[in-house]
Amino acid sequence: MNHFCHSTAKIAAWNLAGFSGIPDERLKLQVEGLALLDAEVVVLVEINPLNVLEKLKEGLAKKGCIYESSIIPQANKLNIGVLFKEGVTAKNPRLMDGSDLGDNKKRKAFMVDVKVGKFDFLLIAVHLKSSRGANPQAIRDEQAKVIGKFITDRRKQSRDDILLVGDFNMIPGQDVSNFHHLGGDDLMDFLSSWDLQARFSHILEAGRANLLDGFAISRTYSTEYIRGSLRVFPMHWSMDIGRERFRETVSDHLPFVASFRIDRDRD
Repeated sequence: MNHFCHSTAKIAAWNLAGFSGIPDERLKLQVEGLALLDAEVVVLVEINPLNVLEKLKEGLAKKGCIYESSIIPQANKLNIGVLFKEGVTAKNPRLMDGSDLGDNKKRKAFMVDVKVGKFDFLLIAVHLKSSRGANPQAIRDEQAKVIGKFITDRRKQSRDDILLVGDFNMIPGQDVSNFHHLGGDDLMDFLSSWDLQARFSHILEAGRANLLDGFAISRTYSTEYIRGSLRVFPMHWSMDIGRERFRETVSDHLPFVASFRIDRDRD
């Protein structure tokens, strides 16, 4: 049953900073932040342990925010999953073969077919190799080639919209080769690189920050994106928490959120 009576919906992505696990106190604050974000679909990266997703759902439900979830366990402890509100459909979850380069220490891209109102799309959520330097960039290149080829092959077969989001671990202007390969045959529009210039999503120590996270949509046929709507959601500000304290107690990443028309489907 479709519960949507409005014409737009928000789609978000957030890294939960779960590398060392997520204790209950941090989870409570993340629930508060997600309730303020209030997106119809939220991609979550670094879910660790796996039951964190259920705990987030339970906490949100106590606030009256009812979400369902989709996740497939990774070989790595850091998982990727999706929260979606009642009325949204998310079907056929799967992991992209080869996107971890056959290395269990890396994460495979998580994919799911999503429909919000009349807007349907393939959601590809990623958490690529981290760290700076030539070797990590070369590893991301290889991961990006696998994902980019999948997108290229998919576009030859289907006009469906594709959303590619998550923790790219790529900085616009620095990791040029990563973006080149990840976009397939120039099929993806990296909205975050253009709409969020001079912004940051990853909070580092000593006041430093960068734009590691990414948000892209297929270049052709995708008319549902509301231009200019992509933004970094200032969750620390919304929660009245200083940036440094937010990094220590909630996450070292801020979410991306964008708005899409859901009253039409123009594939």
